[in-house]
Amino acid sequence: MTFSKYDLLKLENQICFPLYACSREIIKRYKPFLDEIDLTYTQYIVMMVLWERRTVNVKELGEYLYLDSGTLTPLLKKMESKDLLTRTRSAVDERNLIIEITEQGEKLKEQAINVPMQMAQCSALEPGEAAELYRILYKMLGRSEG
Repeated sequence: MTFSKYDLLKLENQICFPLYACSREIIKRYKPFLDEIDLTYTQYIVMMVLWERRTVNVKELGEYLYLDSGTLTPLLKKMESKDLLTRTRSAVDERNLIIEITEQGEKLKEQAINVPMQMAQCSALEPGEAAELYRILYKMLGRSEG
């Protein structure tokens, strides 16, 4: 079987395409569950960080979630208007914006507790396959711990 140099340009030969399509499909599947708790997917991942850490600066949040400040700024403003978090300048260095979960944001955790289980039921992967995919994806991102 011979290959043309243009075979590299076929969509079926690109790892980026199934990752892109799968990402979009997963986020679409999250939507009905997140609509119930009035969060977008991006707001949900911010909340997951805050439920775990309670306080984080914007730079760290952006690095952790692979989001730039142009995406985070309006997102965090919207979330602050929903009383899920507060944004304050660091007393030590005013360039640092500190994000902290509010009591309302903490209460939302109880409503969100079922989302991961609901999503697990939407997956065609066996638990071992999901764990392996998770490991591979974080390896691609350059994070061994995930």
